[in-house]
Amino acid sequence: MLVVTSQDPRYLSNSYLVADEQSRAAVLVDGGTPTGPIHAAIEAHDLVPQRLFVTHRHPDHIAHLSEYADRYSIPICGHREEAQACGGFDLELGGGEDFECGGLRLQVLHIPGHTAGHLALFVSGASGLAVFTGDTLFRGSVGGTRGSGHTCFEDLRHSILKVLLALPPETVIYPGHTVPSTVAEELTKNLFVRSWIGEDSLREEPALFGQEPVTLLLRAPDYDGGTKCWIRSEAGQLDVVAGSRVQELT
Repeated sequence: MLVVTSQDPRYLSNSYLVADEQSRAAVLVDGGTPTGPIHAAIEAHDLVPQRLFVTHRHPDHIAHLSEYADRYSIPICGHREEAQACGGFDLELGGGEDFECGGLRLQVLHIPGHTAGHLALFVSGASGLAVFTGDTLFRGSVGGTRGSGHTCFEDLRHSILKVLLALPPETVIYPGHTVPSTVAEELTKNLFVRSWIGEDSLREEPALFGQEPVTLLLRAPDYDGGTKCWIRSEAGQLDVVAGSRVQELT
């Protein structure tokens, strides 16, 4: 399995090329980053792109979808809940679909939370296992639940614990931002995951999310060098939010 990454230095967001080297069949995952590295890899390896999968609607993941679709005459595929925000898809998905890419098997996973129609792509082949998680799960961090198109914290936690981290431990995680990880690493080292499964205690400290009084449950490093926070509102609503918006009061 060949995986090529294009990363945008402004947002640290990733787009991916995934190929079966024997058959030269390939797919793309997201299309919001500079296109040059992907085009160069396709040409260098004489690959034949078949589809473009969209993980979710946010601009840093969809900016160049039409360029790829037009250049390679491939369908853009994404969850029906994301279609309108992405300008429409050639193939609307719901999760649970299987595709073949040469000798690779592609399984579409619906992982709502960060957005309603967020998808992951689980790829298996003779050379290993990989999952492309978009902005739901990063190395050492997780996606937020107050952004455009979000659902709720309970969805996010279920998507991470019961879908993504239920994959085999050796599965390589290719996130929507920064560097890869593995399922085994996130189960043992991700502070959000550890707190959700009861391995670590919570802070339970007063804080402000903007002007909103909340209880801070966890502050952990985020992929961009900042932090993310797990908070609880006075009404009991749980969320994961940018740490820059959370002011501790103690």
